[in-house]
Amino acid sequence: MLGLLLTLACLILALYLAQRQFIYFPAQQDLAQAEREAQRSGLEPWLIDGRFVGWRAPPGTSQASASLLVFHGNAGAASQRHHFRDLFQKIALDPEFDVYLLEYPGYGPRPGSPSEQTLLQAADEAIERLHRQGPLFLVGESLGSAVAALAGARRTDEVQGMLLITPFTNLFAVARHYYPLLPNGFLRDGYRADQALEHFPGPVAFLIAGHDTVIPPALGQKLFDGFSGRKSLWIDQDADHNSLDYDPSHPRWREIVRFLLKP
Repeated sequence: MLGLLLTLACLILALYLAQRQFIYFPAQQDLAQAEREAQRSGLEPWLIDGRFVGWRAPPGTSQASASLLVFHGNAGAASQRHHFRDLFQKIALDPEFDVYLLEYPGYGPRPGSPSEQTLLQAADEAIERLHRQGPLFLVGESLGSAVAALAGARRTDEVQGMLLITPFTNLFAVARHYYPLLPNGFLRDGYRADQALEHFPGPVAFLIAGHDTVIPPALGQKLFDGFSGRKSLWIDQDADHNSLDYDPSHPRWREIVRFLLKP
C-alpha cells in the first residue's frame, strides 16, 4: 500500500511539474522563415532594443494616431493573426491604428518558455514601449484575453481600453470544465482575469462565441457580469471558438471601436 501511495504521489508531482506542456501549444519557427511568411501578409518585424518581440503593421496611407496591441490565443504564433491588421486598419475610422502583434516567449521565432510570468513580462515591456507613442488599446483573444486583462489592469495609466475576445474568468475555471476533479491549487498559472479587471478604470468590450466548444461561453458572460466598469457585450451566437466573423464590414466592429474610443 505504501508503495502504491508513493507511486501515486510521484505521478501527481510529475504532472504538476510538467503541466505547462499540456497548457501551452506554441508553433515555433525559424526567424528567417517567419519573416518571409510575415512579409507576404504585410507584416514587418517588431524589435525592442534589437530583440524580436513580434510583428508590426503600420497603416498604409498615413501616420497612425493610436496603437493597438494584440495578444493572440494559445495555439499557433502571432504572425498567423494578421486578420487583426486587416480588420482594424480597414474599418476606416479615426484614429488610424498602428497594429502590433506581440509574440510570446517560446512561440514563433521568439526564444524563451511560456508561462504566466513570462507572458506578462513580455506584455509589460510592450505596453511600456508603445504607450509613449500615443493612445494604446489592447486586444486579447482566448488565452490572450487574460494576458490583456492582467497586463492592462496593472498599467492603467498607459492603456486606454480593451477588447476581450472569447474571454474567461480564470484558467482554473476552464480546466475544471474539462477535469471536474482537478484539485484546488494544482495549476501553476492561474490567469485570474476576473480579479484583475476589478482594477481597470477604462472601457472594456467583450466578444463571446455563442457556440464556443473550447471556452464555455458562460465563463465569458461571468467575466462580463463581474466587471463593474464601463463595458459592452457582443455575442456571435452561431460562432465556435475559431469561427468568429472578422470581416471588417460587419457592423459590430465599428460599434466596438466607437465604444472604445468614446470619451
